[in-house]
Amino acid sequence: MARSARIILPGYPHHIYQRGNNAQAVFMDDEDKAFYLEALGKASRQFQVDIHAYALIEDSVYIVATPSHTEGLARMVQLVGRTYVPYFNRRHGRTGTLWEGRFRTSVIETAPWLMKCCRYVEMRPVVAGLVMDPAQYRWSSCPHHVGAGHSPILCDHILYWNLGNTPFARESAYLAFMLELEADEEAYLTRVLTKGWPLGTQNFIAQLEKQVGRLFRMGRRGRPPAKKA
Repeated sequence: MARSARIILPGYPHHIYQRGNNAQAVFMDDEDKAFYLEALGKASRQFQVDIHAYALIEDSVYIVATPSHTEGLARMVQLVGRTYVPYFNRRHGRTGTLWEGRFRTSVIETAPWLMKCCRYVEMRPVVAGLVMDPAQYRWSSCPHHVGAGHSPILCDHILYWNLGNTPFARESAYLAFMLELEADEEAYLTRVLTKGWPLGTQNFIAQLEKQVGRLFRMGRRGRPPAKKA
């Protein structure tokens, strides 16, 4: 069966998910992570993709980014792969593939889901048991957003800037926002984003289906169901 083409909409944010083949480690140490981020920064600038959030976990990569043209996202990921995989194999004395098939990407309805996706991505180190406080994990964009560090590869989205009129106000508001992630939203986003499904309201998904001529059947669409009292 032919693989379905990815849905890429220039000007819209997308979630990118890539995992190691057979869930193997794709980062052995901090040097690997630093090399990957450097490659990602160069590729994002070359192909005009704005990086809004990221998290590097031992066996996977999560990114939220907005491409300026249709081909930019795939070309960015491909260039990072052509740069990082040979480096990783040479350094760790291995050969062969590193990633599990194609990377998965989900087009995101900007409001209200972009910021929620950034929060989801930056909570991955906590979920993985690497840290208790996401702001303490240096290999994600969370320290940048809460004022605990700086990441030169990031391009903050206008929705982040709208959190406050000063850096301190934005950082404080984002830190409070990080603490609001609930278990039902976490489960819903995991289900949608790791499968590469579009994320948005029912109207957004319906318009996307009409635009691309495909149906997205993923059970209940749009926001996750409200909790029962």
